[in-house]
Parts: sequence; C-alpha cells; structure tokens
Amino acid sequence: MKTIRVILNGKKAGIPELRNAIMETRVQGVDVQVRVTWESQDMSRLVKEAVNEGITRIVVAGGDGTINEAVSAIAQIEDDQRPELAIIPLGTANDFATANRIPVTISDALHLAVKGQSVSVDCVKANDRYFINVATAGFGAEITTETPVELKNFLGGGAYTLTGVVKALGFKPYDGTITVDDGSYEGGILLGAFCNGRSAGGGQSLAPNAMIDDGLMDLTLVCPFLPHDLPKVIEEINNPRITGEFVKHTRTSWLEIDFPNPLPLNLDGEPYRSRKIRFEVLPQSIQLVLPSDCPCVGTSG
Repeated sequence: MKTIRVILNGKKAGIPELRNAIMETRVQGVDVQVRVTWESQDMSRLVKEAVNEGITRIVVAGGDGTINEAVSAIAQIEDDQRPELAIIPLGTANDFATANRIPVTISDALHLAVKGQSVSVDCVKANDRYFINVATAGFGAEITTETPVELKNFLGGGAYTLTGVVKALGFKPYDGTITVDDGSYEGGILLGAFCNGRSAGGGQSLAPNAMIDDGLMDLTLVCPFLPHDLPKVIEEINNPRITGEFVKHTRTSWLEIDFPNPLPLNLDGEPYRSRKIRFEVLPQSIQLVLPSDCPCVGTSG
C-alpha cells in the first residue's frame, strides 16, 4: 500500500471537502496519514518525523506561506534523504501553485499529489532562509509586511505588484550595492523582485518568463524616478526582456546585497530584514510533484 503523509496548515484542517477527499483516497487503497501544524516550528518537526519514519512523499495543504515552510524544512535535510513534495493549494492567493498549474480543487490537487510524478526544481537560499517563489525588497516588502490588512484588501493585488511603485513617488529609496553574476549595481532602489517563480500578490506577474528548474533567478530592480517619468517606468516594468533607464532586468544564479541600512525583504510572504544578504540558487534541490503541462519547468511532460 502506498503511504502519503499530509501536513495540514492548522487553520485549514476543518475544511469538509478536504476531509472527504482524504477519506475517498483512503478508500482507493492509499494510506493517507494526516498531521496538523499548530505553530511556526511544527512544519520542520513534522517533516523530520516523516523522513525518520521512511516517508518518501509529503503533501502540504495550505497557502504560499505553508509551502515556504515545507520547502525550508526539506532544504535543510540531507540531499539523499529529502522526500518529494506535493501541494494542495488552500491559501488566499496560491501564487506558486497557480503559476505551475497545480489544480485549484482539493480533490484534483490530492489526486495529483498521490499519482503525479515529481520533477527536480530549484529553491533559493537567502542567508539562513529559503524561498521557492518570489522575494521582494524595499517598497514592495514594506507594503506587504506593514500595510494594514484592511488597506491590503482594498488595494487587492495592487498592494504587492511592481506597478505599485505608483504609490512610491514619495518613498525614500534604499541606497546600497547589489552584485550579481555579470556585475554590480550601486545606488538607490525603490523596489527589487528576486524571482524563482513567476507571480506573487494574488497573480501579479513579476517574472513571466521565469523557470523553476533553470538554476537562475529573474531579477528586476526599480530605480528612483520623478513623477513625469512614471509612464516610462511602467512601460519598462511591463517589458522584462529590456533593461531600461529606470528598470533593470537580469538573470543570475546568485546575488549579494550590501546596504548601510537594513533592507526590508519579503521571502514568499515571510518578512525579513538585513543589511547584508546573499541569495544563492540551489539547483534541482526540491523534488516537486507537478502536472505534466506545468509551464514553469523545462523537463516536464
């Protein structure tokens, strides 16, 4: 009998459709074992327990933050012992799952989690943290971590999107140095997006051409600009293949940030702040169960 360990975000554990889907999967002859997270350290402990008990595939049910917790836990396990990861998207935005065409219905997502094939994909290490989708820096990170919930809801995805720089015209830029594979940038930034995946903030496309198995991050930096420059800034943001006057696009396998003042960051929704940060792509480090038509990998189907 095939054994699957499902780790549920505690806030989602009571969803009737989820319970019914798990029961139905058990009827079909799959040993579905359920664990529930209660606080922040539970994911790491539950993943380690599963590995120690010989579980080879873990299914996480939750939003982008839950996926981030699972990836962070798995990335810290020895390479040859890491379990495969599958996802049941239960968050508000489900940016990572949606971009990778993981089914939105619970029953279909669980079916993929049990029957699907895994693909080797990248994650990114940022100092001692990890993320698999998107990190934002500067204005974008402050919006997501410091904006009141009511305002976020009012703004919708616009609270997170790169075109949210419209609201940054009076925002003081962060000055420092950013170094990547092919050189360095020194000066002010309003916003940075370091993308392994393609979208964040409820479907806002930050890196439409990003692949999660190419060993690279897609990097976008928005530099300070004056109000009359705004149309050009938005045009440059929407053309990621072109490096413009105010918006810099590149791809890199690593990135170092050195700022005199701590730079606010958001790693898959988790706030973080530091003066010096090294981002490093960990190629093919996560075995992720994906549909055969996933557009973000070059090795699927």
